Amino acid sequence: MADANGLFVSFEGGEGAGKSTQIRRLAERLRERGRDVLVTREPGGSLGAEAVRHVLLSGAAEIFGTRMEAILFAAARNDHVEDIIRPALVRGIIVLCDRFMDSSRVYQGVTGNLEADYIEALQRVAVNGVIPDCTLILDIPAQIGLERARKRASAVEAPDRFEKEEMQTHEKRREAFLDIAAREPNRCHVIDAQRSEDQIAADIAGIVEKLLETGATGTATNPEAAQ
Repeated sequence: MADANGLFVSFEGGEGAGKSTQIRRLAERLRERGRDVLVTREPGGSLGAEAVRHVLLSGAAEIFGTRMEAILFAAARNDHVEDIIRPALVRGIIVLCDRFMDSSRVYQGVTGNLEADYIEALQRVAVNGVIPDCTLILDIPAQIGLERARKRASAVEAPDRFEKEEMQTHEKRREAFLDIAAREPNRCHVIDAQRSEDQIAADIAGIVEKLLETGATGTATNPEAAQ
């Protein structure tokens, strides 16, 4: 099963949780063990989705409202899934994605005040049956995460529109990610992101390597198995 189907792992969490660092470390570890790995991100990941990413993160779409933003995210996700993620999984590649469908549930759904049914309908079309085998939620208090994000931004680039929002909004998103994990424990794993990078990396490696060892892969491109 693992040879015929890749493994799809999504990373979620608030701003400054350390997703990029942990994705890089996991990818390096898996490649050292001879695994084929694709690292990607959302919004973005494919040519069409990267164009939408610029529009979304620059804030240019804000004037059209949250509902339009959600549609743009869904369009970008579908392009990403069909052009990049699904083909990689079919070839047996391990896909590590920085954000996926749960971010839309949290950012546009919970704190964007869009109806859950509307968000879920968009997601069904966007992912078209491609559901992560495993979602790693890096959990960190909003204040600590934002301090990290701001330090990173001051050293590299200006904060994007999501990093600029109020502390209360970021904490609400943290609670929303934890709620998703509680409702979908078979797919989601909460990782304490306040610890050292090494400790976090060890936990993540343990979860992913167990999935690979047991052959618990392939649900990503089988919507019935993922439900």
